[in-house]
Amino acid sequence: MTSLSCTNRSTEHPPKKVSVVVPLFNEEGNIRLLSERLDSVLEGIRYDHEVIFIDDGSTDRTWDALEEVSRLYPKLKAYRFPRNFGHQNALFAGLEKAAGDAVISMDGDLQHPPELIPELISKWEEGYKIVHTARQDPYSTGILKRTTSRGFYKFFSVMAGFKMPEGSSDFRLIDRQALCSLFQFQDSSLFLRGAFHWMGFSSTTVPFTAQERHSGASKYGFTRMIRLATTASIAYTGKPLHLAIGLGMLTSGFAFIELIYILVQFTLGNTVPGWASILGFSSLLFGLLFIVLGIIGLYLGDIHKILQNRPRYIISQRTLEKSKQ
Repeated sequence: MTSLSCTNRSTEHPPKKVSVVVPLFNEEGNIRLLSERLDSVLEGIRYDHEVIFIDDGSTDRTWDALEEVSRLYPKLKAYRFPRNFGHQNALFAGLEKAAGDAVISMDGDLQHPPELIPELISKWEEGYKIVHTARQDPYSTGILKRTTSRGFYKFFSVMAGFKMPEGSSDFRLIDRQALCSLFQFQDSSLFLRGAFHWMGFSSTTVPFTAQERHSGASKYGFTRMIRLATTASIAYTGKPLHLAIGLGMLTSGFAFIELIYILVQFTLGNTVPGWASILGFSSLLFGLLFIVLGIIGLYLGDIHKILQNRPRYIISQRTLEKSKQ
């Protein structure tokens, strides 16, 4: 799908615009303060601007809160999904709706400080097409969280074949040129952090210290990190398949050596002991076989999703606009 902001852009040079995209899921307690801080920051920049909220099928009063703040801030637009389509699809929807020459994405839990936006814009004005941010976790962050996060980025960098800095987040600025390139992707499983690093556009990184969540609970648990790592590996590299082949060859080699040993002992008339160990080794082989089949299944499932050609998201409601979009 190609954004209208890519296909119908004027050849003239109107004043530049900055868009801010915020995907939300059950963030009713953060919306009012986030809107106030965004408005305060954006009113201080020299560009026209807009804020786009995407309600990813929230089950609390997130949509009610969005309707309330949209009446207070005329440059705020909000779209609602009928169900939860996932953070990455919600973020992608916001990017498609954005009309800015530069589009800033951020989370709605206030851990991404809106006050960093002017610095991102400053880097964009220097000529960078993508301005990443790297989250610097305070020491108070739990050791399990820090360890799993560090392991995720190292794992991804090894598997994908390109480096994604530790602490990378979905808080970034994207130039319109890079954004239009993103819309050419046909991937069924989105991992936008990887996509923007993979593109190769000129980029820089701005570090920031994550702030305390203002309200609600974190949506990124250990299970979601594992799911994200799996999606990232399947979407950006074929290394899991190569790893599966390597494991298959290694275990086949061990099995062949053991078979030779058994044949030699049988030829010499010796009784071969240890059938329990042989059965255990066979179980190991079957376990590895199922792992290999599972990896292949993930790739086939990804292809199946592409062939289904289903939309990434569905919009059921939008706030009343005070100006034409």
